[in-house]
Amino acid sequence: MAEQKPTGRPSTYTQEIADEICAGLAEGKSLRTVCRADHLPCVATVFNWFRTKDGFLEQYTRAKEESADALTEEMVDIADDGSNDWMANNSDEEGKLNYQINGEHIQRSRLRIETRKWLSSKLKPKKYGDKITTEHAGSLGLTDMSEETLDAKLAELLKSQ
Repeated sequence: MAEQKPTGRPSTYTQEIADEICAGLAEGKSLRTVCRADHLPCVATVFNWFRTKDGFLEQYTRAKEESADALTEEMVDIADDGSNDWMANNSDEEGKLNYQINGEHIQRSRLRIETRKWLSSKLKPKKYGDKITTEHAGSLGLTDMSEETLDAKLAELLKSQ
């Protein structure tokens, strides 16, 4: 009798499977894309492993943070690739092709870059997030007051509470 192979996706956790999933994530792929491979578990199984497998959530989190770097590398590639920015239009009377800008492709490229930029800023905010600076102008004026005046102000504030 022939040996029967198990059907369906694997659901048993192994470190090798966890490593393969996290390697795909670190390359900038989504969990759904990584889990499309037939030899890997479905997304729901991976989510379950977050709760049940010690250390896997930390490994996953590290891989997602690393993916921010891969996504920024992709942004450069997308921005530099102008191969489909122009498309052939009908030829003119002399048989020469006319070209026109491919606005749909350019808009799609812009969307791809903006999506990766947003994801990178969320996955690694210290490196890729918006820098927020706070500037304070003026002074509180407490250094110019005598101790008696400060004591009186403090007593006044405490009384009003």
